[in-house]
Amino acid sequence: MFQSHATPPRARSLRRAADEPVDGAVPPVHEGGLTRRAALGGFVATSALLLAGCSADLAKTASRSSGTATAARARVASVSPAQASVAGQPVTITGTGLQHVKTVSFGDTAVEAKRVSADKIVATAPASTNYQPAVVSVSVLSGGGQVLATKPDALQYVATAGVGAQMQYALAHWQNYNTAQYGDLNPVGGDCANFVSQTLIARGWTMNDEWYNHDAAADWSSAWGYVPSFDEYLSDNAAALGLEKVSFDQADRSKVALGDIAIFYWGDDTSPDHTQVVDRIDVVDGAYKILMASHNDDYEYRDLDTTITTQHPGSTGHFWHLTR
Repeated sequence: MFQSHATPPRARSLRRAADEPVDGAVPPVHEGGLTRRAALGGFVATSALLLAGCSADLAKTASRSSGTATAARARVASVSPAQASVAGQPVTITGTGLQHVKTVSFGDTAVEAKRVSADKIVATAPASTNYQPAVVSVSVLSGGGQVLATKPDALQYVATAGVGAQMQYALAHWQNYNTAQYGDLNPVGGDCANFVSQTLIARGWTMNDEWYNHDAAADWSSAWGYVPSFDEYLSDNAAALGLEKVSFDQADRSKVALGDIAIFYWGDDTSPDHTQVVDRIDVVDGAYKILMASHNDDYEYRDLDTTITTQHPGSTGHFWHLTR
């Protein structure tokens, strides 16, 4: 009988199922075992692509993490000097990762960072609140306002001498009279010169035979507590005391500093009537705004322009600028 060598129908069916394209797939190649190697190669290639994708994502994540870590590495090691005048002064901040710092916060007040490098910043600590002694934390911030690092209780404000001590005294006693030491001259005409003289003692001045207040105003000189004599005393001793006379004119106000003394002539008076001590200077749109502390009337921040135009229209006067 004739014998066919054709593949039995079932075998043919199975082979077609394995070999024929399905939905457009490329048929496998059988020669030399290429099918297995091709499959393995495809797996490796696919895995490589997947790993490459993961590596890229990881690289991006690492890069972002690195940037975050750089910001997080900012550290404030020290503030020098650790004690600053209540009137404010420049300080140097040292640490690491400080190159991105734009502002420095002393307590609740932020100021511009100057001379910034990775390990050092120079900034001017502002005056303390009402020039009173305090301890504040120091923080460094990015341009977007993010706190990069903080050193708690890093700066102590003190009022040991000079203008800082003068301001501390003025703001402590503009309303709370120091009668135990200097009395109250309001009953005999006014306490303004008595108060301003007290602030000068706090600054470092010393009493002498012409300018004095002893035993809580039981014995006091006119140069100490009477405005016309006080102004005359300052004028006569300007060189020895390091004083410079400055007008109230806006053009001259840039010369005025904290602790300077203002002398007022109310209205068209030709003799001085009142004195105050400068305790704040603001610059608004290029114009100087001078504020002062005083007794009778009692003020902590009395505006110069309001005083001479609204409260006492037509008044004039001058400053005594303290150069030391």
